[in-house]
Amino acid sequence: MADPTNHAATSFPAPTISLPLGPDVLRTYSGALICLEIVFGGLVWVLVASSNVPVPLLQGWVMFVSITMFCCSTVYLLLFLLRLADRINTDWNFLDMFYHFIALLCYFGAFLLEAATTSAWTLTNVTAIPSGNILTVLSVQQYNINVAATIFAFMVTMCYGCSMFMGFKRWRK
Repeated sequence: MADPTNHAATSFPAPTISLPLGPDVLRTYSGALICLEIVFGGLVWVLVASSNVPVPLLQGWVMFVSITMFCCSTVYLLLFLLRLADRINTDWNFLDMFYHFIALLCYFGAFLLEAATTSAWTLTNVTAIPSGNILTVLSVQQYNINVAATIFAFMVTMCYGCSMFMGFKRWRK
């Protein structure tokens, strides 16, 4: 008599992973970039928060993106460090590329908004605000903090771009 179970329906293909699992992931360029994404993203988060978010309409998105991507990148790295990626059946090469593409888009927008906040800075109190222009009154300390946040937002955007490119190369193989 034939076996009643359908082995094709009960077996799954092995997940597609090009990155090493465990601490070896930190020895790859991708692992190092993810660590830089976490560090620089955390710095953007801390710097914008320490400037007391003087322009909440623009900097609210920067805070949302930096906190969300900090948490997501930390979880993503932990999946590889704790060898949990091997237990989840998915195409990790595609997921890596897709995640970094979405993060790149979000962080590029956050970088532009942070740069716009910083570039609209004026030191003196303005009595007549021209209509249609954005003018941000920041203290010198807030301005310096926002300049640093803009620089780190650019750096983390570049890290996500490089990670996306490397993930795309792994996915296309």
